Amino acid sequence: MDTTQNLVHGAGLGLRRSFLSQIVESPPENVGFYEVAPENWITIGGKYAKQFRAMTERFDFICHGLSLSIGSTDPLDEKFVREVKQFMAEHQIKFYSEHLSYCSKDGHLYDLMPIPFTSEAVTHVAGRIRRVQDILEQKIAIENVSYYAAPGQEMAEIDFFNAVIEEADCDVLIDINNIYVNSVNHGYDAEAFLKAMPAHRIAYAHIAGHYVEAEDFLVDTHGADVVDPVWKLLGKAYELYGVFPTLLERDFNLPAMDELIREVNTISAIQTAWGAQHARQFA
Repeated sequence: MDTTQNLVHGAGLGLRRSFLSQIVESPPENVGFYEVAPENWITIGGKYAKQFRAMTERFDFICHGLSLSIGSTDPLDEKFVREVKQFMAEHQIKFYSEHLSYCSKDGHLYDLMPIPFTSEAVTHVAGRIRRVQDILEQKIAIENVSYYAAPGQEMAEIDFFNAVIEEADCDVLIDINNIYVNSVNHGYDAEAFLKAMPAHRIAYAHIAGHYVEAEDFLVDTHGADVVDPVWKLLGKAYELYGVFPTLLERDFNLPAMDELIREVNTISAIQTAWGAQHARQFA
């Protein structure tokens, strides 16, 4: 089954409908790829559909799902997975990623809930991921998520994550901000977590901002600028594993396009710096 690795490159940006027209008219030079939530675009029509087609014909795209609910005990929504497959084929979208969480229980919960870190959950979730991959006929990338409680915990977050990824034989969307947020909220070493990730499976990364509720409590919002410790953790990831595609997530409190592109350019600058360093090391 095809891997998702090396299918996109450089620094990416999550595409939002609010700035679609601006991007179509004047695409930023430094954005190497875009990401969309398929739930928000599959049924789109009219002017937006034409503009979206204009973008997918020119640039590389990834789908990042919001509602698959891969960890739920509800039946897997195979109809939705097939709709995603058709959407991806129609727009030549490179691959699909989802969260290691669930968002439904006899109906949608409208939030990403933590899966219990148990061996039973590993088997359950990995089987559902394999089924999605069978339908899509390609590997998907699974994201490490932020969480605020760990009910029924039998193992550490990193051990649970790695067990799911290994048993499902899927790829990884590494979320740098989520590692940092969880490290503060749950009192673990972010770099140690990073070093334990299955680096050979990394397809791409997310980086985003968060809200500081208290010194020891951060909330993953995607609604603020990326903070310096998160930028440094991204640099550490490149130092450990080499440069991989990295996308800026900004879902709320959207700033002017210049501000978004400034952060995309920061990703590019860190990638260039660490790419040059790795080139010197292996010259």
